[in-house]
Amino acid sequence: MRLSVVSERGYTLVEMLTVLVIFGTVMSALMVLLVQGTNAEVDMNSRFQAQQDARLALDKIRREAHCASAVTVSSSSSVTLSLPAYCPTGNGSVTWCTASLGTSRYGLFRKVGAACDSTGVRWADHLTSANVFTYAAQSPTSLAKLSVDFPVNVKPSRTVDTYELKDDIVLRNSTRS
Repeated sequence: MRLSVVSERGYTLVEMLTVLVIFGTVMSALMVLLVQGTNAEVDMNSRFQAQQDARLALDKIRREAHCASAVTVSSSSSVTLSLPAYCPTGNGSVTWCTASLGTSRYGLFRKVGAACDSTGVRWADHLTSANVFTYAAQSPTSLAKLSVDFPVNVKPSRTVDTYELKDDIVLRNSTRS
């Protein structure tokens, strides 16, 4: 015998709405996880890039300072290096300086000549301080030393994320007094 069509039931509207609500909740939770993961990856990549730029800038400064015949620090945000003709990065005066790029954000620039500003080549970004250079003159017991401190943070409001890149560069071409 055949059952009549009346005895066959489909889904009721309430059952369909319940399934849609559950499905929507699950999809919303998955979407939140996806967005948070994407934001974390973007943040991590920007921090890594800022740190890598600071490392490359420090390496370039170190190479030029080791080759320089003279170093002039006019302020804690600017240093001028006198490069002889045999330096592989060029000769003449080269100035490294920091310039403001916004609130609590500074860039590190390199410019040929004795003056430097934000029109030079930008080597690093997201520095949280403009005062990155300290110079110690030579003495009878030690050579001159240029100290560099790059505090890098892509989000200065979160001080926990600050990456400190420091180095003391001994100036090889300086003489003891």
